[in-house]
Formats: sequence, C-alpha cells, structure tokens
Amino acid sequence: MKTLLQTDIPGLPLLARGKVRDVYAIGDDKLLMVATDRISAFDCVLGSPIPDKGRVLTQLSLFWFDFLKDVVPNHLISANVADYPAALHPFASQLEGRSMLVRRAEMVQIECVARGYIVGSGWKEYQAGGTVCGISLPTGLKECSKLPEAIYTPAFKAQSGHDENITFEAAAQIAGAGVVTRLRDLTLGIYSKAAAYAETRGIILADTKFEFGFIGDALTLGDEVLTPDSSRFWPADQYKPGGAQPSFDKQYVRDYLETLSWNKQPPAPSLPPEVVEKTSEKYRDAYFRLTGKQL
Repeated sequence: MKTLLQTDIPGLPLLARGKVRDVYAIGDDKLLMVATDRISAFDCVLGSPIPDKGRVLTQLSLFWFDFLKDVVPNHLISANVADYPAALHPFASQLEGRSMLVRRAEMVQIECVARGYIVGSGWKEYQAGGTVCGISLPTGLKECSKLPEAIYTPAFKAQSGHDENITFEAAAQIAGAGVVTRLRDLTLGIYSKAAAYAETRGIILADTKFEFGFIGDALTLGDEVLTPDSSRFWPADQYKPGGAQPSFDKQYVRDYLETLSWNKQPPAPSLPPEVVEKTSEKYRDAYFRLTGKQL
C-alpha cells in the first residue's frame, strides 16, 4: 500500500513541515496543505508512516467543512488537483486525495478546545483540583464521564511547542475578550452540531480542537476539522465511564509505545507491521463510520 512520508515539490516555497502536514505558499494569499502519512506520539514523529492516514485526515476535513458551511466559513478553495495552479499538476500523485488549496488566514494564537467528556489533560486537572481551565466541575465525576454540558477550554502554544491549557481570562488577554467570546461561541456551536451528528453514526465525540483565523474581517475555520488527530472519537456501543475508552485515534500507537523502554525522546522507534496496519484500519474505520463511505 503506497504511503507518503513527505512531499517533494521543487520550486514551491515550503512554509512548514509539521508533524503531519507540509504547507506551501501559493502566492501571497493562498496555501497548499498536504496531509502526509506521518504519525507522531509524545511530540515525536515516528519512523513508520500509516497507510491512508493523510487521505483520511483530508477527506474527513472536507466532509466536515461541507457539513458546517452554514455555521462558520472555512478556508477551503478546492481539493481537486485539476483546480490547482498548472505548476502543481505534475505532482498530482503526491497531492491527490490528501491536499487542499486554501485561503491564507491571519491565525488566532488560541487553540479552541471543546470538551463534552472529562478525559486526558482535563481529567488530570480535575483530579488535582476539581476544575478544568479554571472551570469548576461537579464532584464525583469518573474518568471519561459525560459533562453536564460541553465546556470551552482554550489552549496556547508555549515556547516549548507544547499546548498549555489556559483560562478564558488568559485567552482574552492574548487575543482580546471580544474575539475569545466569539471563538467560544463558535467552538461550542460546532461541537454541539458535530457531536449530535456523530451520535447518529454510533460515535461519541468526546472532545475536539479547532483553529480559527481572520480572512479579512471574517472569523474563519481553518486547518483540519474533526479528524482522529484533532478529536477523540469513541464507539458508543462500548462506552463505559470509569476508565480509558476504545478509540479511533492514535491511542493504539501510544499504548504500544508505552510497552517499550523508550525515553520518549528522538529518535522515535519504528512500529511493527501489525501496529501500522491496525492503526491504519482505525483511521479508515472512523472515516467510514462518520461518512458512510469507503475511503
């Protein structure tokens, strides 16, 4: 099965090579975003690509952009390589199914997290003090309990490169109270609509994160949306609060890595073939369950 670990598009300015995406400049006002099959864990990119991962991330984002188009504008121009500038057409084999031509936005430096369930870093904070990002929660919650209502918990990318949970007030100091209020309302609105839909597909959307930017005066949804890399998806028929849940994200990879004597510093180990295939299967399954279509 063919994979793409990194793109090679000579002559095009490479702006960023992230954990998953390669981002190129197309003039001054557009970007080409390519989702590779790279996978990261514990902030390290692993040596083993995951077949179809980049295609799942792109195709799911496209599904959600369309689903949410009446709720919030997004940055997508086209995901059809035939619509791209002619200079990109010779690289169609790298771009087909895994790339998007998008409008360039002035990104807000706040990551917007919606939590409908108490898990992950939120669970750790709740155990320590009964709060998440300064929001007091009811006592007696178990790990992965459903919250009485979804909460907005902003995060900020610190100089270390790690996302740090912050309070609404701290976010307002960074981006302005008016902007952060709009971000909160959009985040919770999108989460509510997406979670209700996912429920009809037998999927619990436990939490998710969004990134927004301004295109002109319009606050616009960007990056990837509601994918297994940016969200926790759980099978509803197996949900049982009080511990970790089976999921459609890369938790399977993290669990495998935890069995190794690896110090979680680069270089990261490669994955055995059975872990690669199982992880690829989980990504494809998430796409099928949510869209009803085979990749």
